[in-house]
Amino acid sequence: MSDDDDFMQDSGDEDYDFEYEDADDDDSGDIGIENKYYNAKQIKVDNPEEAIDEFLGIAPMEQDKGDWGFKGLKQAIKLEFKLGRYSDTVAHYRELLTYVKSAVTRNYSEKSINNMLDFIEKGSDNAEAYQCMEEFYSLTLESFQNTNNERLWLKTNIKLARLWLERKQYGQLNKKMRELHRACQREDGSDDTSKGTYLLELYALEIQMYAETKNNKRLKALYQRALLVRSAVPHPKVMGIIRECGGKMHMSEENWEEAQSDFFESFRNYDEAGSMQRIQVLKYLVLTTMLMKSDINPFDSQETKPYKNDPRISAMTDLVDAFQRDDIHAYEDVLRKHPDVLADPFIAENIDEVSRNMRTKAVLKLIAPYTRFSLQFISKQIKVSVPEVLDILSFLILDKKLNAKIDQDNGTVVVESASDVERLRAVGEWSSALRTLWQTTLNGEGLRANDTSHGSIFQSSLDEGRPSRARKDRGKMPAKWMF
Repeated sequence: MSDDDDFMQDSGDEDYDFEYEDADDDDSGDIGIENKYYNAKQIKVDNPEEAIDEFLGIAPMEQDKGDWGFKGLKQAIKLEFKLGRYSDTVAHYRELLTYVKSAVTRNYSEKSINNMLDFIEKGSDNAEAYQCMEEFYSLTLESFQNTNNERLWLKTNIKLARLWLERKQYGQLNKKMRELHRACQREDGSDDTSKGTYLLELYALEIQMYAETKNNKRLKALYQRALLVRSAVPHPKVMGIIRECGGKMHMSEENWEEAQSDFFESFRNYDEAGSMQRIQVLKYLVLTTMLMKSDINPFDSQETKPYKNDPRISAMTDLVDAFQRDDIHAYEDVLRKHPDVLADPFIAENIDEVSRNMRTKAVLKLIAPYTRFSLQFISKQIKVSVPEVLDILSFLILDKKLNAKIDQDNGTVVVESASDVERLRAVGEWSSALRTLWQTTLNGEGLRANDTSHGSIFQSSLDEGRPSRARKDRGKMPAKWMF
């Protein structure tokens, strides 16, 4: 079995629940043992207790440990676990592991153990069952270590680490990661390139952990190291995980282009692996397209085009369509009709920026013909709250995209003409210069208030200081500013 097959077998998204024991039915050596096994299978639904006794009775009938005893123990363990007989389950699992060394083939035992661990994990919904599962892992790791089967030891440990990640047991996961990294290193502490496939699986697990705990510094370092691993042919799902977390990291840094690239690569890898996570990552790709304010449709590529009309992605398709048409009403309608879009915390966290961009553009387009309007008018037209309208207008004013004054008491906004503003600014500068010149003349020449010539002196000084501007501006000033 290849490493790729190993990872696929361990995947948490698919249920492989194969019954491998039926593959070797024609290898039965003893008709009595075979009949006992199948009779037990027939009664296990209606009478599980009796079926357990029958399955456990098979092993003593064999002169040497063989396939039928192994199969009987597997069936008995599953039934005991379902019935909550956890101590019996652990005892018989310990006995089952003794068959791994010589009684059954390596591939068959490996598949069987993997399936057994999957079965126990799915049923660990209470404290006793969870403790039983931990004992299963402990016994399994001890068995593989004793047989010097490093490959199966690594695979089982990675499976356990994945379980702790799912349960958000980061303390145990951290400790396990350190142990596994040591196992994948040479004596000098460098990565063992011959274990590149396992290294990438470890990186994928750690990257997920740091993404969930918002530790972007460690995430970025591991992400870059993972992309440098060249000694492995990883399962595409592993690369899908790494690229997805990389995309989220770039999003947190507002590096939209890198995020878009990573999400696209993640989608391609998940799609190749047949993972359902491809749909969620495709939503992230659409979200990034809107954050980039791109006019390129994310469904134009050959890889994404088949999903354009997929009902699971239709809400995001409608969102990007409304965004690229600057249709605020269609955009808001999609969010209102599909609240499940915001069920994903990552989308909910980043969609606000897209919504703000849409609403800001809608406000600018709406107020373009007006010099005076009310906050309530804007609120009604674009269907957002008055406080949000006030927030958008304040942002536009501070960003110098809108020249206006807000009267919060009356809930009105007055837009000031750009030409009026420039004219008043010029008048203010001219008036200030005039006052400065008048004060300088008084102080410098020692004029008295009753000096009848001060008017001509003032005019002469003005003409000397700014002759062209004074004459030019005087002719253009309104009457109330003229002397």
